[in-house]
Amino acid sequence: MVNTTWDSEKLADKIRKMKPGGGSALFDAIYTSCTNRSLIPGEPYEPRRVIIVVGDGHDNASKKTLDEVLELAQRNLVTIYGISTMAFGFANEDQDVLERLATETGGKVEYPLNKDLYKDVSGYLSNPSDAGNYALTVGTGGYASEISRGIFSAIAGIQGEVTTQYVLRYNPDVDPEVRPKVFRKIKVEVPTLPTVTIRARKGYFPNGVPGAPPSGQ
Repeated sequence: MVNTTWDSEKLADKIRKMKPGGGSALFDAIYTSCTNRSLIPGEPYEPRRVIIVVGDGHDNASKKTLDEVLELAQRNLVTIYGISTMAFGFANEDQDVLERLATETGGKVEYPLNKDLYKDVSGYLSNPSDAGNYALTVGTGGYASEISRGIFSAIAGIQGEVTTQYVLRYNPDVDPEVRPKVFRKIKVEVPTLPTVTIRARKGYFPNGVPGAPPSGQ
């Protein structure tokens, strides 16, 4: 883990020192990130809190569950985005995990390794003697270039959304006797723009939200 920083080299250094392994504790990692960046008294109530998950959604080592992670993310106003590492044509039952993490917190999942990237590769595999395909995938490093371009495009797409978020605020009815675990669902619509795609949180916890101003203030 790297603490909150403006220094990208610290992040890069941590990644370089990582060693691959068979265990995947995705839920625990997200839970820890949400905990470490919980709302701090005195800071803006609507900060941009974003977690970007790069992976395939697989988890085989976490102590926390998906539902626990989602609840903490919603309580701490964290939006989760995903960059899928699954290649086109491969099935992954855990892909729905990424989708749920994103959609229920107001984010989305990008798929940089999509069918457009792999259509030339499949052509090369079916026609290995094709000089054009060989030149693209091997001779010029075009395959690696396409992968990099897809990942860059995915990151840029997420960056664009993060920097153009809007906050809708209203005062809900709050019953002090109601436990803060009660989750209220919301739906955001723009009737005058029916073709617009809206990504928003699926709901919120009206009571006991960390950092929320006291009632009446």
